[in-house]
Amino acid sequence: MRKKVTVVGAGNVGATAAQRLFERGYMDVVLVDVVEDMPQGKALDIAESGPVLGVDASIIGANDYGPSASSDVVVVTAGIARKPGMSRDDLLLTNMRIVGSVVAEVVKHSPEATLIIVSNPLDAMVQHGHSVSGFPKNRVVGMAGVLDTARFRTFLAQELGVSVKDVQAYVLGGHGDQMVPLIKHTTVGGVSIGELLSAEALERIIKRTQGGGGEIVALLKTGSAFYAPSAAIAEMVDSILLDQKRQLPCAALLEGEYGINGLYMGVPVILGSGGVERIITLDLTADEQNQLDASAAGVQELIDVMANAPAS
Repeated sequence: MRKKVTVVGAGNVGATAAQRLFERGYMDVVLVDVVEDMPQGKALDIAESGPVLGVDASIIGANDYGPSASSDVVVVTAGIARKPGMSRDDLLLTNMRIVGSVVAEVVKHSPEATLIIVSNPLDAMVQHGHSVSGFPKNRVVGMAGVLDTARFRTFLAQELGVSVKDVQAYVLGGHGDQMVPLIKHTTVGGVSIGELLSAEALERIIKRTQGGGGEIVALLKTGSAFYAPSAAIAEMVDSILLDQKRQLPCAALLEGEYGINGLYMGVPVILGSGGVERIITLDLTADEQNQLDASAAGVQELIDVMANAPAS
C-alpha cells in the first residue's frame, strides 16, 4: 500500500509541493483547500500528467478533511500573505487562527501523522501547531532551514562557478533576516569556504541569503517564492516516508540544545520515519551563538504576541 500525504493549502506553494510529491510515484496525495473546486481542479490537472510521466499514484482535491484521513504526513501551507497596511501582528494572528484550525482537523482525521508546517511566520506557526496538536515534539517539524540553506548554497555555487552538489552548508535560527549561516561548517568539496572566498564576498552572500525571500517577492511584484520551497518540502517528506534519516536543518523544538529551551528553531536534525529523531548539536563560535540567541529572541517575541492574543 502506498503512503499517503496530505497538503493543506492549494496556493502556489501547496499545489507545487503536491505536484512534486505526486511525481515521485510512491505516495498518494490529497490536496485540501477551502476554496470551492480549486483543489479539485489542480489535483485533476496534476493527475492527468500521470500517463505522460508513467506515474500510477493517486492525487485528489477536497474542500474537507475526510479524504485526508489516516495520512502519514500532513504538510500545512495554509495562510495568507501580508497585505498593504497589514501589521506584522495582524498577519501573525490571522495565520495563527488559520493554522490552529487546520491542525485541529489534522488531529481529528490523521492522529498518527507527522506534521510539516510551512505557513509563515514559520517558527511561530510551528510552535502553535505543536501546541494545538498535542503531538509529541518529534512529529511536528517546520520547513525553513532546508530552503534557507538551499539559497545559501545556490549563491555560493554561483559565486564560485562550482556544482551545487559540492557545496555543503547549514543555515540555522529563525526563518527571516536573523537566520544564521554557519561559515565554519560551510565547505566546497571538503574545502573550507573561508579558503575560497573573501570575508567581504561571504558577507555579501550571507546578506543576500537572509533577504532571499524578499528578493523574489520584489522581482515577482505579486506573490512569493514557491518552486524552491516546494522542493524543500518534498525533500523532507522523502526523508520521513523513506526513513532516509537525512541530516537536514529544520525547525525543531529545543529543550536546552544550543542554550535554548521551549522554542522551535532551525537546527540540524536527523529526519526519519520517527520524524525528528535526533537534534544535532554543532560547535558554534561565540559570534554564531550570539546571532542564534538574537534570532531566538525574535521568535520569542512572536510567541509572546500569540500568547497574549484575545480569544476569537
